[in-house]
Amino acid sequence: MLSSSLSQLEKESPAYICPYDQACSYLEEAAKELKLDQSILEVLSHPRKVVTVSIPVKRDNSQVQVLAGHRVQHCDILGPYKGGTRYHPAVTLREVSALAMLMTWKCALLGIPYGGAKGGIAIDPKFYSVGELERITRRYTSELIKDIGPAVDIPAPDMGTSAREMAWMMDTYSVNVGHAVPGVVTGKPISIGGSRGREMATGRGVMFIIREALADKGQSLAGARIAIQGFGNVGSAAALLLHEAGAKVIAVSTGSGGIFCEDGLDIPALKAYVAENRKGVVGFEHTTPISNADLLTLPCDVLIPAALENQITEDNVNQIQAKIVAEAANGPVTLVANQVLESKGVTVLPDILANAGGVVVSYLEWVQGLSYVFWDEERVNKELENLMVQAYRQVMQQSKIRQIPLRLAAYTLGVGRVAQALSDRGLYP
Repeated sequence: MLSSSLSQLEKESPAYICPYDQACSYLEEAAKELKLDQSILEVLSHPRKVVTVSIPVKRDNSQVQVLAGHRVQHCDILGPYKGGTRYHPAVTLREVSALAMLMTWKCALLGIPYGGAKGGIAIDPKFYSVGELERITRRYTSELIKDIGPAVDIPAPDMGTSAREMAWMMDTYSVNVGHAVPGVVTGKPISIGGSRGREMATGRGVMFIIREALADKGQSLAGARIAIQGFGNVGSAAALLLHEAGAKVIAVSTGSGGIFCEDGLDIPALKAYVAENRKGVVGFEHTTPISNADLLTLPCDVLIPAALENQITEDNVNQIQAKIVAEAANGPVTLVANQVLESKGVTVLPDILANAGGVVVSYLEWVQGLSYVFWDEERVNKELENLMVQAYRQVMQQSKIRQIPLRLAAYTLGVGRVAQALSDRGLYP
């Protein structure tokens, strides 16, 4: 029922675990736990606006290619829309819609006055030049010019995009309105109003949540054995911060494969190696090659899926040996796999909590941009830590009070706050 609003827009393969259907399932579970009125559930189950635009781009060889760009705005009950812009071949309208919905609950859970949105273009940036990517980004922004803005919808970087693309988006928007608007996007370069600490924010938030979860089990980060699937912006940042805190990162991977070291990897040296060879982590000295699939099943204290969705499924969940699974990616554990992990006593730190550090510092950047008063990195990191730890403790308390798993506890908090705001505001007209 909940996914019907998109069923005619896009169809997925029957074998594919649809992120949108999964997001709707989590919403239904939370609504049932909260005993939400059916009319409120009906409103929250549908994105408010779904925009698909045509992006004609002239390639460097003078050939014209027409791309499709999406922007889904799920709910603005608590404030303007907020969400990343993703460049990846697997981008679909359903995926973007799912991520927009999850962003709504994430912002509400963290106490941030935003609603959820997400955007994306189904391209692999590796096959486009910098000039082509700039033309794509600027045309995409101009097509969305009436649908974004500092009080409307604030895009941010996501998979396949970075501060560079955000600078192009800000400039395109600013040129169109006739003056500089630093608050239109977040994740920008510091030179044009970006926030210190933003690049490491999501990984830092993952580290804070893992630290708190281990502490609840009577452990510390020092000596904890950690495996990380994905060594992009989030995975590498989390790996470095965990390494600095004394944890043993025993395995990491990229799309081309992974590496394992029983005694723990030298993460600063590995980051330098990856930056130099740009071909992934395989081949780093004193390590053993390992597949992405095998990395997920390593015996460890903490497993961090920091790549794509649907990585832990009913096919491999019984081989998972981690005591804690921290979802640094969006939706890396499927609904069925999540239930199995919970039944085995594995602590699953849900994505809307574990990877919320990025949107927290995006919010702090937006606040700084609107006020034109900018903070040092120490203050940014402290504000991030306070909000992440506060949300973690609220989720733990909700879990204990209701006697429900952490994921459902996180969703009841996020969904419940949005539902309450909707009830208080009422419907127009």
